[in-house]
Amino acid sequence: MRVETVKLSKVKPNPDNPRLIKNDQFKRLCKSLQDFPEMLSLREIVVDEDYVVLGGNMRLKALQEIGAKECVVKVAEGLTADQKREFVVKDNAGFGTWDYDILANEWGDLPLADWGLDLPCLDIEEDENQDCNQGDKDMKQCPKCGFEWK
Repeated sequence: MRVETVKLSKVKPNPDNPRLIKNDQFKRLCKSLQDFPEMLSLREIVVDEDYVVLGGNMRLKALQEIGAKECVVKVAEGLTADQKREFVVKDNAGFGTWDYDILANEWGDLPLADWGLDLPCLDIEEDENQDCNQGDKDMKQCPKCGFEWK
């Protein structure tokens, strides 16, 4: 594998990518890349030999949206078609879960929702469709579980 900085136009979205991103999540992703561009060199977009994305389709889309000209890619060479498909799914699979107690007590002073974390607020009696990630930057508290975040 090799790591390269390439023109964004060289990188091709994966037409078979089964992953979607909601509009509010996409806006947060764009903002996070603008606020912390160093993240892109720490977590490259993974591409195959033809520069088709295997991991990082949403980051590529966000980079295009914010007008970036280049990105860092890791080129995965020699994978079979089946291995590429497996990588696409496994790269996006959430094998773990968040410990909301630790997040609330040790990380709750940080803008976790702005960083892309979907916070637990699913069964709120007043409005079952309420999105706990919305609102201003003041401290918020989930009325269901008590999780607090900025």
